[in-house]
Amino acid sequence: MRRLAYVAADAGLLSPELAAGIRRVKGVKQLGYRAGNWLNCEQARLLLQKSDGEGLRSVRDVAMMSILLGCGLRRSELAALEKEAIQIRQGHWAIVDLVGKGNHVRTVPMPNWVKEAVDRWLNSATVASGRVFRAVSRHGTSWGDGISENVVWYVVRTCARRLGLEHLAPHDLRRTCAKLCHVNGGELEQIQFLLGHASVLTTERYLGCKQNLEEPVNDRFGCLFTVSLDSR
Repeated sequence: MRRLAYVAADAGLLSPELAAGIRRVKGVKQLGYRAGNWLNCEQARLLLQKSDGEGLRSVRDVAMMSILLGCGLRRSELAALEKEAIQIRQGHWAIVDLVGKGNHVRTVPMPNWVKEAVDRWLNSATVASGRVFRAVSRHGTSWGDGISENVVWYVVRTCARRLGLEHLAPHDLRRTCAKLCHVNGGELEQIQFLLGHASVLTTERYLGCKQNLEEPVNDRFGCLFTVSLDSR
């Protein structure tokens, strides 16, 4: 509504004073955070196994699921991914200069197992350039020059149902990627870079972070100084 007021003011349909007054109205405060949906490592592994099978469609689905789980891409980013963006940086495969939400540009490291799944699809579908993922016909051949975001949603839902998981969305695999990075010792700042979040607070919500006072992080680097109780 605030943006609409600005557009109306620019078009001369609303006075600048009234538009400024609308802008000062605050939105409804959100209390708490929505509960996210994550998979553990074993569930993620089984999901990829259930995605695998015979035929070109299964090869494509495994590659798509691998990128979602291994690189944490959004479904819009996955649908728009181009082969030319997959390059080597600092001796590691990566998706270079990926334009994400809010036109934020980032480079996403690609694990070797993800690269192998993508190469398997590219070779099988003979994709030489342009969009990485294409539609697959009933006859098992690739066609077209890309896929829609709805295809990504359908692939995730279909593969999840094979595992008996309902209500699993592509964004849940993005959360899972972040969670697995975190539980395996990944730094919060690096996870933020990976996901392309403008604020680290967003990354914390993805991880469901809570302060752990039983195993504080500042206990991990050991003792720096010992106080002698005998000195008087």
